[in-house]
Amino acid sequence: MDMDVQTAKKRIEELTKELTRHNYNYYVKDDPEIDDYEYDMMMHELKDLEQSFPELASENSPTKRVGGKALSSFEKVTHTVQMASLQDVFSFEQVSAFIDKCRQEVESPVFIVEPKIDGLSVSLEYHNGELTVGSTRGDGFVGENVTANLKTVRSIPLKLNEDVDFIEVRGEVYMPRKSFMELIKAQELNDEKPFKNPRNAAAGSLRQKDSKITAKRKLDIFVFNVQQGGDTGITSHKQSLDYLKSIGFKVIHSYIPCTTYGEVAAEIRKIGDSRASYPFDIDGVVIKVDSFAQRERLGTTSKFPKWAVAYKFPPEEKETVLREIEVNVGRTGAITPVAVFDQVLLAGTSVSRAVLHNQQFIDEKDIRIGDTIVVRKAGDIIPEVLRSVSHAEDSAAFSLPEFCPVCGTKAVHIDDESALRCPNTDCPAQLLKNIIHFASKGAMNIDGLGEAIVETLVDSDLIESVADLYDLTAAKLMTIERFKEKSADNLIKAIEKSRSNTFDRVIFGLGIRNIGSRAAVLLCEKFGDIDSLMNASVPEISEIDGFGDIMSQSVYDALREPHMTELIEKLREKGLNFKYESQKKGDTFTGKIFVLTGTLPTLKRDEAKKIIEDLGGKVSSSVSKKTDYVVAGEEAGSKLTKAQELGVAVITEEELINMSGEG
Repeated sequence: MDMDVQTAKKRIEELTKELTRHNYNYYVKDDPEIDDYEYDMMMHELKDLEQSFPELASENSPTKRVGGKALSSFEKVTHTVQMASLQDVFSFEQVSAFIDKCRQEVESPVFIVEPKIDGLSVSLEYHNGELTVGSTRGDGFVGENVTANLKTVRSIPLKLNEDVDFIEVRGEVYMPRKSFMELIKAQELNDEKPFKNPRNAAAGSLRQKDSKITAKRKLDIFVFNVQQGGDTGITSHKQSLDYLKSIGFKVIHSYIPCTTYGEVAAEIRKIGDSRASYPFDIDGVVIKVDSFAQRERLGTTSKFPKWAVAYKFPPEEKETVLREIEVNVGRTGAITPVAVFDQVLLAGTSVSRAVLHNQQFIDEKDIRIGDTIVVRKAGDIIPEVLRSVSHAEDSAAFSLPEFCPVCGTKAVHIDDESALRCPNTDCPAQLLKNIIHFASKGAMNIDGLGEAIVETLVDSDLIESVADLYDLTAAKLMTIERFKEKSADNLIKAIEKSRSNTFDRVIFGLGIRNIGSRAAVLLCEKFGDIDSLMNASVPEISEIDGFGDIMSQSVYDALREPHMTELIEKLREKGLNFKYESQKKGDTFTGKIFVLTGTLPTLKRDEAKKIIEDLGGKVSSSVSKKTDYVVAGEEAGSKLTKAQELGVAVITEEELINMSGEG
């Protein structure tokens, strides 16, 4: 980039200031001034400048929002000011008693009533207006340093509007309902167990070792307390919230002052009635004494402050009649029973369906068609059946079908799991997931064939299996509204290019359970072509290093399933590669086990892994006595420590390259 350092420094400062302002407008004020394209162009310019002038890149640059290097563990953080929890109350009588007790101790207290966000508490520390440390609550005294993950939360300011010498604030990180629904949809598509509610999802996301994953989870925050520092002239909670808002923090939208029990109770009811309309989960209402001086006089117990309580909403449960149990087939082949019942109003929305999970769930609760059942919303989001109250006359126990209701294939339990599955990978119900996996980067790497495009192609009846991708033409694609000539041509070129992919990519793309990309390579190296692989016995497959009984049986069963064999023949006819040409460059590392840890100076982890595997070596994820070498880079963590404890040889990237002969 043809620019001197001083000019670059000035432009970086300008872009940082502008992006910070637009970020605040979008994520905190919900009032964007520019469109996404303009924002992205500014961000790209800043990234380019920081790459050209790395010495000018700030730790709190807006570009850091996407996440950074993965950590091996979280450091401990001691809280100077205890992050205390609040005492829970569960009735209006208990709220009234709390207010009366405060009135006995201090004169004419004012109470601030605000929604209680169902998330997890964090501390944010700022020095000279810049974020330095972000940590979890932990036990209130010691938490974990999750600064890198918290920087990905767009509504957390990396730099405040004022250069405050020091301030520590407390906030509640949560996952908005929209983000939660997107996440569980993706988890179901990838055959992962979905989070039960947004709070669990937020907690799991905040403790990811890889902050890039946290960034994708789209967390948010409300800041609600000054722990220490800041404006020392503030004397009340409401003033502190106003102050926090003024220096750039996102605070709860509603914090109402009340002077009587009647006003407090009315506000609790108002918040409760509105909770379904919030874009985030709340599990109650917090009532706090406003005056800091009065809080001092009220004091604390060993566990809770005496100047605040958290009123928890009672779980809303309703009785209804179960009219039907539908049997659906998901994208992963799971055959799932769904309760269909008379409509009831729960958490502000009408509900008439709930997943019954599996046969074991139905049997344990003895749920039958015609029963009077009790339902609720787990986490105020997902409807669930709690129990059966009574059976209808002449009712019978319910059993899931023996055959897939969509394609008629005999249903099975795979690897003793509780879920019943359709093993037919060509089943129309599984079509979408199979095509997305087949086209993914690790498999056939068909650029431009993402989930949205696949859904469009399936909905338009242009494809019914992955084999149909190779019959598509630009003319067929242009019959769909979203395709123009250029985009249609690009996708066809990408599909055509995939015909020449290696055999192992095709095997991985078939989506055989328990077979990842590395296992696919090992299968191809062992058997050489599709015919030899399809004729292999379980004992022969088990001879592959690292293949156990489950993996071997998965391969054997999958390649004898009629729909799979038919698909393989179709793909063979389309010209896909079903013969393996070994990528191995030698056997220098044959029998050697490597572990990679930390950030290597020049090689990406996949590149280092390829060097090892091309020479016959194996890359493991954990260090043990069987490990021959640990390749350690910058910020190597617990794996390096364990290697040193076990006396395992630790080498650098340069030594690895020299050993491989590629130096």
